[in-house]
Amino acid sequence: MYFLVAYKYNNYFTEKAYICKLYMYARARMDRIEAQKRILELKAVLKENSRKYYVDNAPTMSDQEYDFLMHELEALEEAYPEFLTPDSPTQTVGSDIDAPAGENAEPLVGSDFVKRPHRYPMLSLGNTYSISEIEEFAARADKALDGPFSYSCELKFDGTAICLTYTGGTLTRALTRGDGIQGDDVTENVKHISNIPLKLKGDYPPEFEIRGEILMPYSSFEALNAEREDIGEAPFANPRNAASGSLKLGNPEEVGRRGLWCTLYHIPAQSVPFETHDEALSKAASWGLPVSEDRKICKDINDIRRYIEHWDKARKSLPYATDGIVIKINELAAQRALGYTAKSPRWAVAYKFKAEQACTELLSIDYQVGRTGAVTPVANLEPVQLGGTTVKRATLVNADQIASLDIRVGDFVYVEKGGEIIPKITGVNLDKRPPLAVPPSFPKLCPDCGTPLVRQEGEAKWFCPNTTGCPTQIKGRILHFTGRRAMNILAGDATVDQFFEAGLVRRPSDLYHINKYQLLSLEGWQERSAQRFLDSLAQSLSVPFERVLFAIGIRFVGESTARDVARHFGSIDAICAASEGQLLEVAEVGDVIAGSIYDYMHQDDNLQEIERLREAGLQFSAAAPSEALSGALEGKTIVVSGNFSISRDAMKELIAAHGGKCASGVSGNTSFLLAGTKPGPEKLQKCLKLGIPVVSEQEFRSMLPAAAGGQEAQELTLF
Repeated sequence: MYFLVAYKYNNYFTEKAYICKLYMYARARMDRIEAQKRILELKAVLKENSRKYYVDNAPTMSDQEYDFLMHELEALEEAYPEFLTPDSPTQTVGSDIDAPAGENAEPLVGSDFVKRPHRYPMLSLGNTYSISEIEEFAARADKALDGPFSYSCELKFDGTAICLTYTGGTLTRALTRGDGIQGDDVTENVKHISNIPLKLKGDYPPEFEIRGEILMPYSSFEALNAEREDIGEAPFANPRNAASGSLKLGNPEEVGRRGLWCTLYHIPAQSVPFETHDEALSKAASWGLPVSEDRKICKDINDIRRYIEHWDKARKSLPYATDGIVIKINELAAQRALGYTAKSPRWAVAYKFKAEQACTELLSIDYQVGRTGAVTPVANLEPVQLGGTTVKRATLVNADQIASLDIRVGDFVYVEKGGEIIPKITGVNLDKRPPLAVPPSFPKLCPDCGTPLVRQEGEAKWFCPNTTGCPTQIKGRILHFTGRRAMNILAGDATVDQFFEAGLVRRPSDLYHINKYQLLSLEGWQERSAQRFLDSLAQSLSVPFERVLFAIGIRFVGESTARDVARHFGSIDAICAASEGQLLEVAEVGDVIAGSIYDYMHQDDNLQEIERLREAGLQFSAAAPSEALSGALEGKTIVVSGNFSISRDAMKELIAAHGGKCASGVSGNTSFLLAGTKPGPEKLQKCLKLGIPVVSEQEFRSMLPAAAGGQEAQELTLF
């Protein structure tokens, strides 16, 4: 009756048509009450996982498993149409709405967005993992349409849907998909995504909508998850969830710092006078919009099949996640003729790639302690090839995941690459389970210092509470403090281990009491290396307050939160004196972060450490805002790429000091690309395509007032 066992443990995916046949065959044996019970069960599971996917951005079910359950529900409703209801997940679009309704509505308490109606319904696509269903889609279109037509094939981006409205060539509104009828207004956030132009060029229509996807490239995703793990927060499951969560942040500037990217792929046929979908997108590109560039016009199913086969391999080299191919009827008149179902257009379908998976033996489980005390289980695997790399280890997240997967040492487990980059265990091959395998026992004591672990109410992770005596936590905090994004002190893992073993460092402030003679007494240290370390310590005294606040390592406080808190309060003394309610007034600070900061600032050990660092000369108050050096770059949006005579961060500070704005990606809104040596070839190519000037460092400095490109830049390198 239930086919999930075969799918989950043998990577077997049954086509929707096959499920339908099974249910039609089984109907005679299946009790009507049993069918109704299963339908209600499927509805509940799908709705709950839809909420976790679209609203919480924390899915607990793979896309394939969700699609399988959806197809099972579709098959049951086809076999028992009396149980089909308008609110069934088969008839509705997954909704990301978390705000009140109305054109002039105010946000609910705790929500930063209002929801507004879509001019045209924003539906989802039907999808399949079977090429035979693509053939059926093509056959239906051929039967329904008079005259020849073609297909536009393009990548299916794994992000979060967005609908942009341009009026008079200016971006006036951005809505999420929402429930398909109305979506959350995220206009201010979208204005901070670097490759979305605020103003178009060329012969654009007076007003039109264009739809696409907000993505998070792998590089941004890895950096964001590294920061979240570093501060004790759960990492995002994949780039799609990270993009969706980032788009809904309450601070538009933080959205801009997340490195999001946009690709647009559809203009509703009702809003433009073009004959084909491909023509509409080509015109949109000429207006400066970032349209999907890898689309291809296909004549028949053979062309479509070749396109799918090519991208099933080539997608692995892309800098962002894709999970399939979208096949659309290219002619807009044909799209209008085919129309829509309640949930999806009849003129388009998505073919989804199967997640790459391998089966290998789980050799052992290690339990690692982080700098915040969180204990994370890590699976050691028999090395296996997956996605072009050899996978030896995979995170198991926490004790709950081990229990839910029923994993045992010696099992043969299925490993996938979540978001194509992060190995994760998705299931167990029970047929290969050793007869004497027993569930692993999560340690009750810290694997490093032996302290009993604790698990607070509402927490998924176990923690070692011995913050001042656990060697791994101590060294982790020192490494965090010395990191490039924090104090930028020349001390990596080996150096911190050496300092700790020699008894020189037990807390970050101890670093500032190390002298050259102590360094030279350590193995491997020479005059030059000792001086370089001491110089980096001296330079760290100029690091601004917001980075010092990040460096001291308050749990849940990452770079952006530290920046917001530092700028809001202005000094460490003001933060120490703040109540939890006052901390909640800071953008992006919720109850958990406010509680963590408050607790940190009311522990004697922490206050004593702050005083020691203050005595060492660190910055514990924000510098007064400096006046702009000039307005030479006022109104210019500049993309920086390559290497320069100063650091790239210093170059960006120089641009800001003269009134300019930096963006991470080239778009129609870019004034020019500032190119040093070895600039990114993709950025250069896009500049050439969009007609955007490329400026050398020498040319750039000539734009600034006399001597403005020299001394100021050197001073900025200290930060």
